[in-house]
Amino acid sequence: MTELRTNHVKIFDTTLRDGEQAPGFSMSTDAKLIVARALKALNVDVIEAGFAAASPGDAAAVRTIAAEIDGPTICSLARANRADIEAAALALEPARKKRIHAFIGTSPLHREAKLKMSRAAIIARIGEVVALARSIVEDVEFSAEDAIRTERDFLLEAATAAIEAGATTINIPDTVGYTTPEEIRDLFSFLTANAPPHVVFSTHCHDDLGMAVANSLAAVRGGARQIECAVNGIGERAGNCSLEEAVMALSVRRDFFGLSTQVDTTMIYQASQALARVTHNPIPRNKAIVGRNAFAHEAGIHQHGVLADRRTYEIMEASTVGVPSNALVLGKHSGKHAVAARIKSLGFEVSHRRIEALFPDFKRLADTCREVTDADLVRLVAGDAKTDGRIGPWRMRKTELRVDLEEDARPFARITMEHDNGERRTVTEEGDGPIDAAFAAVCAITGVPGVISVLDLHHVATEGVVRAEAVVEVEGEYFSGKAEEVDIADAAVAAFVAAVNQAAAMRACGARRVKVAAGA
Repeated sequence: MTELRTNHVKIFDTTLRDGEQAPGFSMSTDAKLIVARALKALNVDVIEAGFAAASPGDAAAVRTIAAEIDGPTICSLARANRADIEAAALALEPARKKRIHAFIGTSPLHREAKLKMSRAAIIARIGEVVALARSIVEDVEFSAEDAIRTERDFLLEAATAAIEAGATTINIPDTVGYTTPEEIRDLFSFLTANAPPHVVFSTHCHDDLGMAVANSLAAVRGGARQIECAVNGIGERAGNCSLEEAVMALSVRRDFFGLSTQVDTTMIYQASQALARVTHNPIPRNKAIVGRNAFAHEAGIHQHGVLADRRTYEIMEASTVGVPSNALVLGKHSGKHAVAARIKSLGFEVSHRRIEALFPDFKRLADTCREVTDADLVRLVAGDAKTDGRIGPWRMRKTELRVDLEEDARPFARITMEHDNGERRTVTEEGDGPIDAAFAAVCAITGVPGVISVLDLHHVATEGVVRAEAVVEVEGEYFSGKAEEVDIADAAVAAFVAAVNQAAAMRACGARRVKVAAGA
């Protein structure tokens, strides 16, 4: 198999292997399959589906993914021994395209403290295991664990031994996140200059010093043509190189790098959300590319600029990574231009004089909360305030959640709510869990087809309360609700109700828009 070095950078995704090894990110086979499908939609080159020899469960997950996922090469990690190579081969058997990824430590610390092996013994082992793997599959990758802290001459000797035994990809991992961009670029320039052109050199960087993405991109400039990375940057300790950040850096700055990937960037956000859901680890708001703040603006100067021309403060469009849209977040730093634009987008024709009159009320409201929602604006413009601070026509009256652990019955919830017109409704729904059932019951009562998008729960031990924030999608629009309760389930349901109430208020406000505009 001959492949000359080109301007194409392969994306080797290790979310399901190195990513899953991180505490708190363990995944079942079903969860791994969900992520694998998202990776296929992303069109990554290689999916490292697991470490087959690590456990029967990991082997089963690799085999399940190998059997279903067509398109990307499916890979399994293996230590440098016959048993691991055979376990990887067995798990990968159903794959259309398969790769065995063998590794052994090469640094002095690994040789002496962990392996108790000499240089010569390690070179001999590399030749043996790579040759064995190559006798089973055509695509073999070799990794020199802790390569960055390995003597340069011995690292080249190890890579050469692997290439001579049949490896077509040589990975130079920064196993402990120790290197710097200048250092790793120089190392890859040296290695690629001393290796056959058909061999793909790969970079695998950890984020212990916060430089995993920078180091990976520097390695690419030094000749690497494969980046090993993970969705949302998950991985051992501080994590791996973030897939979305590396891919978008190459895409947005193609003028600088002159390189490209085959990743469908419009599927990045979907993959990020899928991983967050199955691992129950929310994405930090300030996370580059996929965080909630990545395309959001609150500062008045920024909002004014974006309203005039998005490019003033955005280097990429939200749609290029699959984010529904950019957002002007209304808060205490927002200016009149953003407030006026949002009010107009809600369908209100309000004069400049009316905006001037409303703005002090907006600022007072913004000082009391983190964000001013669309429903808050409706209340300001239309004068629709509730004495209990509620936004929207519905209030909770009774919540009953139940799970029967002894009988084969689905969890259910019975919810009672009251409308401002005095009408009471009670609905019982089943669900995957009692909270899921409660959400379904709330939607049935209100007539709002809401789907939970984000649910953040934080227990404040010092205050003895649970603070919840829910983001609910309703027919392509997003509404957020916050709540504070003693019980976690009550907080989750109350936050969902608050978001649904906003959606109901927005629907109801349509009938009042003409009236408000006439009085402006």
